[in-house]
Amino acid sequence: MKHIIILGDGMADHPVARLDGKTLLQYANKPYMDMLACKGCTGRLITIPDGFHPGSEVANTAILGYDLNQVYEGRGPLEAASIGYDMQPGDFAMRCNIVTLEDGIIKNHHGGHLTTDESDMLIKHLNNRLGNEQIKFITGIQYRHLLIIRGGNKHIICSPPHDHPNEQWKELMVKAEPGWEERHDGDRMTGNETAELINELILKSQELLNNHPFNIKRTIKGKDTANSIWPWGGGYRPDIKKLIDIYPQIKKGSVISAVDLIRGIGYYAGLNIIKVEGATGLSDTNYEGKAEAALQALKTDDFVFLHLEASDEAGHDGDLELKLKTIEYLDNRIIKPIYEEIKTWRDEPVCMAVLPDHPTPVEVRTHVNEPVPFIIWHNGITPDDVKTYDEISCASGGYGLLRLNEFMETFMKY
Repeated sequence: MKHIIILGDGMADHPVARLDGKTLLQYANKPYMDMLACKGCTGRLITIPDGFHPGSEVANTAILGYDLNQVYEGRGPLEAASIGYDMQPGDFAMRCNIVTLEDGIIKNHHGGHLTTDESDMLIKHLNNRLGNEQIKFITGIQYRHLLIIRGGNKHIICSPPHDHPNEQWKELMVKAEPGWEERHDGDRMTGNETAELINELILKSQELLNNHPFNIKRTIKGKDTANSIWPWGGGYRPDIKKLIDIYPQIKKGSVISAVDLIRGIGYYAGLNIIKVEGATGLSDTNYEGKAEAALQALKTDDFVFLHLEASDEAGHDGDLELKLKTIEYLDNRIIKPIYEEIKTWRDEPVCMAVLPDHPTPVEVRTHVNEPVPFIIWHNGITPDDVKTYDEISCASGGYGLLRLNEFMETFMKY
């Protein structure tokens, strides 16, 4: 049996008064998710290990069955792998957002939803002015980029910008972890030296970006300016086993995502990275293209991980109407065509799972550490009594409450 995971990033939510106290999954028109809940078996999953921040890098790695205590090195190294940067000994890689700061606060984590071409121009400008043998800026996708610091120390405290909308940015600047202020990590810098260097880069980037013609034009037009970098999620090169070495059912697999982070996880997991034209990571992504790519991959692969970012972005923006649309798009434009095709594959049956990685509630605008609802379906599975797919109904599902790698172990048994 082949396997596909369809993951709606940040799709889970809280009850919202504007929706008569329903969650977005309860309120949205999603007939295929509800049908799969009726025909399949459901439950809830804890995706964040104790002591870890509820980030997508943590949750998606855990969903794929990895022990974060053994493999976690932060978000930066994963995105480096996706971009194609081969980390060298001594490298410290950080995710580097381009953000919008206004009136002393973090207005948004995405610089006004930059295109990749716009960001590439700004990142190259920063690298030309601030880069050297120790510092390198590398373009990623849209607002998500990479900062490499040779000899950087990972024992620092950073604040992911999407977790701190409308907060004072100066209070969120980088600090050394307690006990690492004057401590080296091997031949690397101390924690304080690393934090001071990053904070200096943040301040210098603001001067360079505010004076860039691109942002001057955006200011004149009344648009958000992409006026600062915000590095976070740093680490060294991780040591991650390939999925084929963990699950014998997987001989060949693929990952489909518009997000560097997910592609990076897929790279280390030994999955083929499929890039779909028009995939943006937002609500305007090429849903049909991603669904078709997943179906084509299932014809040759044993495992497909299909990731959709749009619900998470809408949640971070606090956009209730848009997040509802992203859930409905996922249902109608991804799950429907995939289900309608694979339900006929008698010679090559497929087991499908649908779930988010974490909630990103629209009224909180950041990730929260709470169990997420999931569905597992294949032809012939014994259904439970759950009739709709949402956070509340799945609490009564046949799988109960699973934790971390228990999901992948359960999923791969079919």
